[in-house]
Amino acid sequence: MIILVQHRVRDFASWKPVFDEQGGIVRARHGATRHWLYRSLDDPNDVVVSVEFPAEERARSFLADPALKEEMEQAGVQGQPTVTLCEEVDAVSY
Repeated sequence: MIILVQHRVRDFASWKPVFDEQGGIVRARHGATRHWLYRSLDDPNDVVVSVEFPAEERARSFLADPALKEEMEQAGVQGQPTVTLCEEVDAVSY
């Protein structure tokens, strides 16, 4: 189970340490197993985060955790993020 989040941040350099430290605690509390982080080449403050969880219930409990909202506010997330829950249907390495 993957959560895919796209949002804009005030300043990537300020956002990243909060994502790593406080966000890491929240992700671990809900059983996240790994994450991927991307940002736009045209706008480095446009960020996409993908977080893997072992089960849908864990992913949903992560999204419902009030600490997540607090962490995002402290990190400088602007506006409402776009959040999508996804299941992997195929993975191919080239």
